[in-house]
Amino acid sequence: MVSAQDVAKLRAKTDAGMMECKKALVECDGDFDKAVDWLREKGMAKAAKKSDRIASNGRIGMYNHMSQGQICVMVEVNCETDFVAKTDKFAELCNNVAMHIAASRPQYLTREDVPADVLAKEKEIAKAQAMEEGKPEAIAEKIVAGRIEKFYGEVCLMEQQYVKNPDLKIVDLINEATMSIGEKIAIRRFVVFEVGEGMEKRDWNAD
Repeated sequence: MVSAQDVAKLRAKTDAGMMECKKALVECDGDFDKAVDWLREKGMAKAAKKSDRIASNGRIGMYNHMSQGQICVMVEVNCETDFVAKTDKFAELCNNVAMHIAASRPQYLTREDVPADVLAKEKEIAKAQAMEEGKPEAIAEKIVAGRIEKFYGEVCLMEQQYVKNPDLKIVDLINEATMSIGEKIAIRRFVVFEVGEGMEKRDWNAD
């Protein structure tokens, strides 16, 4: 028996519709965690169906480190209609992504954006480390693959764990937003400004 409280709890966690939450709980025999996974899988499937649609509207999400004003992030998040772009829900999503970027400092949007020379260098370092650990060649290759996946998760925005909910990657956050809002949602680009970045800093304590 699925209770209204369970449905409400699932909706609060996933932002899915009431009927979808009820169906998920029924399909998963009331298992809350399985119902969450079920909804995410359905959301990813729906998001995939919308992937070929054009998202030419959107807005710029911004995050400014209010305490010191040392860091500012701007991120362009796209949707399909001007109506959605103007909603509070979409604005909140954009600003949350900007805040995540300020906290996690991704270098690239997706793994496809990582330059070939950067990736080759990471693989070279990972293999050298594995070999130094005395791993056989075949095992070393598997270790390299695993470490490269970890590298992607550290430097690529879409593969990072969302700071407000580490159970989600940013790609999951966008897929859930697509499912909830009903339009294709996509992050197009981002930029981080930090005071003094790239400048030589003087050590005032040095004599």
